[in-house]
Parts: sequence; C-alpha cells; structure tokens
Amino acid sequence: MFKKLAADALGLSDIGVVVPREDFDKTDADDFILHELDEKIYFLIKTKADEYCFTNRALIHVDGANAVSKKRMLRRYDYSVCKISDVFLETAGTIDLDVEIKFIIDKNPLSIDIHKRFINEIKDLYKALHAISYEQQQNAYKLGIAEKSLNIASASMGRIGNDSISPASSFKEITSFANKWMIDHKDKYVKEDFSHVFDLYINN
Repeated sequence: MFKKLAADALGLSDIGVVVPREDFDKTDADDFILHELDEKIYFLIKTKADEYCFTNRALIHVDGANAVSKKRMLRRYDYSVCKISDVFLETAGTIDLDVEIKFIIDKNPLSIDIHKRFINEIKDLYKALHAISYEQQQNAYKLGIAEKSLNIASASMGRIGNDSISPASSFKEITSFANKWMIDHKDKYVKEDFSHVFDLYINN
C-alpha cells in the first residue's frame, strides 16, 4: 500500500518523496537493515521504482530498474569502504516541481529528484552527506600521514643496526609493531558508524 502511495501522491514516477520515520518499516529497504550491528535508518527517499535508504552505516539503494517490473536490485554502500564526494544540491526554480541532490559514492554518481515540498528535509540530508564526505577525507589524510610516519620510523630503526639482533629479527619486530599499531588505530581513521553526523543534522 505504501509503495503505491509514494507514487500516487504526486502522480509521477521519477520524483521522490521523503518517507516519514513512522513508515520506514513499510519499505523494501527496511528488510536489509543490519539490526545485529545496531544499524538504523535515518533518512529514506522513495520514488515509484527506487528507494534510497541512508543509515548510520551505509546507503542502501533498492533499484527498481523501471516502474513496471517487480524485480529489484539491491546495492549496499558501506561508509567504511565507500567514500562520498562531490555533494551538490540543486534547488527548484519558479516552475520546477523538484529539487535534486547529487553525489558520488564509491565512484558511482547518483542523482535523486525529490519533490520541492521536501526542500527543508533535503537540506538536512545535504549537510549530513557533506559532513560525512569531509570527515572521510580528513580521516584518509590523517591515516596517510600516520602510515608515512610509521614507515619512516620503521626504516630509521632498521638503519640503526644492532650487533645483538639479526636483520631478520629486527625486521620481524618492526613489522609486527607496525601491523599491531595499524590494527589498534583502525577505528580512529576508518569510521563505520556515522550516527553522530546524522543525529546532528537530520531533524525530520
């Protein structure tokens, strides 16, 4: 019933509506939430054919291909491995019915048309996606610096030399330390959960 409501509300197949929180469980995307990992939906856009579900851990795209077919293609983009970039919001003109949010995730460009009556909600989504993109870029930069510093430190230790320690033992200790350090600091530079961003910006 809700699937039909989303399209019939506007009479259009390609312009989306923002699904209210109380109706999240009526969508296809809700079936694919990883509740075992405390995943939850923060924002959901529905067209007649597609659903774009933004959770604290991923973007879940239920791709309907077309409005007639009942087949669905599920694509999941986890923020920990899929980077968001080039976030744009195109507001509606005087005679336009829709606004458009565009971004790239995991090198895949997405463009979503939403009815302009949801402009305030889409502004919140824009801010959240931009904030995630910025944080991902900063974390990648910091991780790169950390890896470079670790490599320099490891190389320097290897050049110091010690007659009582063989080169093989020294190499083993250095690489063991480097691997452990990266594992221990992974969560600091590779975020899996962006609840803090969505809690800050999503007010619908």
